[in-house]
Parts: sequence; structure tokens; C-alpha cells
Amino acid sequence: MSDKPHLTHAHLRELLTGMIRIRRFEDKCAELYTQEKIRGFLHLYDGEEAVATGVIPVLRPEDRIVATYREHGHALLRGVPMNAVMAEMYGKATGSSGGRGGSMHIFDAERNFYGGNAIVGGGLPLAVGLALADKMAKAPGVTACFFGEGAAAEGEFHESMNLAALWSLPVLFVCENNGYAMGSALARTEAVTDIHEKAACYGIESHQVDGMDVVAVEAAARKALETIHETGKPQFLECLTYRFRAHSMFDAQLYREKSEIESWREKGPIVRFQGWLSENNLIHDAEVAEIEAAVAEEVAAAVDFAEQSDWEPLETLTKHVVAEDRPAPPPAPAPSAETVEMTYREAAKQGIRDALQRDERVFLMGEDVGAYGGCYAVSKGLMAEFGEDRIRDTPLSESGFTGAGIGAAAAGMRPIVEVMTVNFSLLALDQIMNTAATIRHMSGGQFNVPVVIRMATGAGKQLAAQHSHSLEGWFAHIPGLRVLAPATLEDARGMLWTALQDPDPVLIFENVMLYNMTGKIAANAGPVEIDTAAIRRPGTDVSLITYGGSLYKTLEAAEELAKDGIEAEVIDLRVLRPLDDATILGSLSRTRRAVIVDEGWRSGSLSAEIAARIGEQGFWHLDAPVGRVCSVEVPIPYPKHLEDAAVPQVPAIVAAAKTAVGKG
Repeated sequence: MSDKPHLTHAHLRELLTGMIRIRRFEDKCAELYTQEKIRGFLHLYDGEEAVATGVIPVLRPEDRIVATYREHGHALLRGVPMNAVMAEMYGKATGSSGGRGGSMHIFDAERNFYGGNAIVGGGLPLAVGLALADKMAKAPGVTACFFGEGAAAEGEFHESMNLAALWSLPVLFVCENNGYAMGSALARTEAVTDIHEKAACYGIESHQVDGMDVVAVEAAARKALETIHETGKPQFLECLTYRFRAHSMFDAQLYREKSEIESWREKGPIVRFQGWLSENNLIHDAEVAEIEAAVAEEVAAAVDFAEQSDWEPLETLTKHVVAEDRPAPPPAPAPSAETVEMTYREAAKQGIRDALQRDERVFLMGEDVGAYGGCYAVSKGLMAEFGEDRIRDTPLSESGFTGAGIGAAAAGMRPIVEVMTVNFSLLALDQIMNTAATIRHMSGGQFNVPVVIRMATGAGKQLAAQHSHSLEGWFAHIPGLRVLAPATLEDARGMLWTALQDPDPVLIFENVMLYNMTGKIAANAGPVEIDTAAIRRPGTDVSLITYGGSLYKTLEAAEELAKDGIEAEVIDLRVLRPLDDATILGSLSRTRRAVIVDEGWRSGSLSAEIAARIGEQGFWHLDAPVGRVCSVEVPIPYPKHLEDAAVPQVPAIVAAAKTAVGKG
């Protein structure tokens, strides 16, 4: 690849046509917005056309693209049909994302277009993960990531720069610096206004280019891509440009003078390039008129296509939330008579080892999982066995490395992402909720994210308020995720096996109080299904419903109850999303009473959801109100006696069960 544009007449015409095509498409979108045919946020690319036109056509078909919420021009330049883009703007079923993404979420799997992203900076970790997948698979692809200068203030920007440089990933970062993050000028929000200098601080080769000059942008992009192909290392382009329209169509633009906008329009990319072509007799007015007419015809046809297209029927409202064709769970081997004794920690480790041996696409990444062996020693020794590429230590940058795992999964890898503790997962919540859980839906089913995210959860080790959370119920609230809480050795080892076959993101919560638990497990223990709850103790008088670290307290409470003639049935939920209503209601039909044991706080807890479902679906089975034993609504205290008092314990479970059966 030459690092210089080939300025033939045909190429010059392509560049001009590309920019005019974007401009006229968006002019029509603005008009349609005023007619209320396009709704929501509409972010127009007017004035920035030279950036996409200079970069995207230089990419190869196997290269991937991650864009922002201002991505219509990027999609058109990548070859997404204008009809499909316009229909997506309308929200029609024939849109590029089936109408489910709208203006900010245009996807096209066939063209490796990984969509717009409404979250400022949210696409950066995704791009890092896509590039990581290519590097690990030894594929020649490059990932181009477009974002605005406002993203440079986000932590995900810095986390992504660090990871890309640390792992020498083939990413072309393209900052479209239009001077205004939204309504605040760059100098008001950034101490250093040269964005490329921020990237250079991470050792990334970085350049600033005139983003209003399409030839300059293309030359810079060619050079950057050539360097990536030679070195495998990331490159950074800061394209100085300007948006002529508001941040979005909701924006009144009170933060800048009209004279400022007009002065920039006079040196806009189309005016500038077309004027240069005319002055040098490289194009004639008739040819420009021909281009304009062809584009106008294409835009009109796209509008007609969108107008005539059907809406997605209401019957498909819940389509593309999770995979509709999930594979059958791997068959479990017949239980072996031979058993081995191990800890829960070792069972989880064996599950990871099994996965690494079975599938070359699997790798483990997270804070201290490699050389240190994991905060809870789950991965101890795995780096020596499988190498640093597949047991990948990350910086302390939860959003960055979780997003990278999501990107790698979207590109076909099978990453296991370990977040050290559940409270740290809140730093990655943006990536988990806004990318992993939504990309299937927003793309109309074109992309999926088969990532597994593990984390330690729960109280009991005197780690005080900031390291003793039980937040599983928060994640179980989010559509698009599968949430597991293995409590037995078999589940700790075998659920991971099945989760890695799942086409959707799976979160696994391992209670910290279980890691040292010892038990016997079949020597040939294999995969465990991840769809249903398990009845750990049959009973007839009351259903005790729990999961995770509370399972063994609940089983102990059941034994105490049996001494008083109360036979409790203990349900281990195991799968917190989707909940297994059938097992819960089946148990309730036998016992007619229920107590839910949940280490989460009572208000808005998973126990509240289960109680509501019992009320909605099983009210007529009940002979008593549903009882709940939850953590006291207080940050978990440090002193042991207060910590114990704050979380569910056996006496409280026994008391609640006795109340339910009328013996309290």
C-alpha cells in the first residue's frame, strides 16, 4: 500500500462524490427530522465529511470499523446501502439494524461495521478487543476506531490507549476533533487541547492532520495503516475539523456565534476540495452537476424505500434480546465412581483449565490473574502452563479490559474476563450494560458477545463496606445477560464449560466464603446446564429459596428445622437470570410456603423480584405470606460481630421458616 493518494481523475471524483453523498443524505435527514419522520437524537456529520471519506475507503474489507453516534457518513463510505441506512433512521424493519438501533446504532456485519455507539468513548475498548482478537488469531486485520475529542476526557480513552500500546494492537484511532464536545469549547474542558499529545504519552505514534482537507486525511491514513501493517502497533490520527450543525437536532446552539459557523463553512471540506478541483481544471461544472443529480436521485430513492418499508411487528418486540438458537448444553458424562477431594477454588480453576485445553479461542484476562495467580488464587499456576498470551494480566482498568474482552468475543474469541471483586464491576458497568447486553438487540441480531465475566462477591471476610457487596441482583435486572451463581463444586467447575458455549454474555458470581470450602467431586465431572434451579434438599412444609454463599447456611437451617418436625425444601437458584420460575412454583405447589434467603439488601433485591413472581403466578398456592431474609440495609461493617449481624445467618433463616409454617 502506498502512503500517498493516487490523484487520478477517477479518484478525485470518488472523493468529491463521497463527501457530497454524505452531505446530501444528512441534509435530507435534517429535513425529515423537522417533519418528525426521524426521531430521537440526530447527530449530523455536516462539515466533517473529509475524515470518513479520507480514511474508510483506504481500509480493506477484512478491517473492522467502530464508529460513534455521528456515524451515518462512516456507514455510507463503508458501503452500507443508503436505503438500509435511511430505513434505519426511520426505525423500519428493512433498516441496517432492523430498525432497532436508529440513528446512533447503525450496524452491518457483512461489511465489518461494528456500529455507532451512543456512549462517549464507549467504542474505544470495543475496538481494542477486536484488534486483540485479530492479533491472537494472527489475522491481518486492522480496527479503525472513530471518536470525538470529548472522549479524551473519559477514562475509557486512557484505558484503551494504554492497552493498545501495552499489547501492541493493530488499531487506527481516529479522533474527529470538531472543537466542541457538546456545547463546551475544547479549551473550557481540557487542560491539554492537542488530543494527539495525550495518545503520544502512551507511546503511540500520533499525528495531527487538517481534517477539512480530504487529501491530507487520506495521505495520513495511508501512512498510518502502512505503519500498522509493518509493526502491528497502534497509530493515532487527530483530524482537526468542525461541525456546521448543532451537536444534535435538540441543540439550540447558544454557545457559539453564527459568524463563527459561517467562517468555517467558507473553508468547509466540500467547498475547499471542489474549489481546488475547479481552479486546477480537474473537474468541470457539468461533472459536478452530474454527481449532484445522481446523489439526489439516490437520496430520493432511499427516502421512498424507507417510507414504503414495513415496521417491525409488535409480536417480535422481544426478538434479538438473547439468542433464539442457543446450542444444547454439552452432555455430562455418567458420574464416575471415583471421586477426588478439592476446594471450590480448585474446582473453579479446573473449569478454567478444562476450557483452555478444549478450545484455543479461550483465554483468561483480568487484574493479577497471571503472575500473581489471582486475588483469590483461582488462576495460580495457569500462566506457567498456558503462557502469557492466554493468561493475560491487565492493568487496573475495569472498563477498558472488560470492554476489550467484549470486543474480542464479538470477533469470535471466547474470553473469560475476571473482575477482581463485584464492587469493581461497577467501573465496567457501562461496557457490560451498554455494549455486551445490547449489541445483539441494537444490531438486529447481527452481532453477539459470547463473553464470560467472573467476579467474587459477598461478605464474611471483614473487608468492610467497599469490598463486601452482593450485587448479583443488579446485574440480574439487565436484559441480554445470563447471570449465574454456582455454589457447589460441580457447578463451580461445570457451569463455566457451558457458559463458554453460550452465544450471549454470561456473568458468573463466586461467593468469597466458598473458595476454601472442601468437598468431593466426581473425577470425571463435566459440563453443567445453566438454565434451571436445583433442589438440594426435598421437603414438604416450606420452600427455602436461595443461591450462592447462602446455600449452605440454608441447608444447615433446614437440618435445624427438621429437628422440630419441619421438612424444608431447599432450592438453589444457581441461575439468577433468567429465573427458573417453573422449579420455584413447582416447589411452592408442594409446600405452600416460601422463604427467600438473599445476601442482597432487601429494598429492590432479587428476593423482592422472586416474591413478586410468586405473588403473580402462585398466589393461590400460598398458605402464608412470602418471607424474606436479606442483608440489613446498612453498609457492611468491619467488626466481625456486626458483619455477621448484617448478613443472613442460620438463626434468622430458621425463625423466618417457623413463622411461615405458623410455629414462630
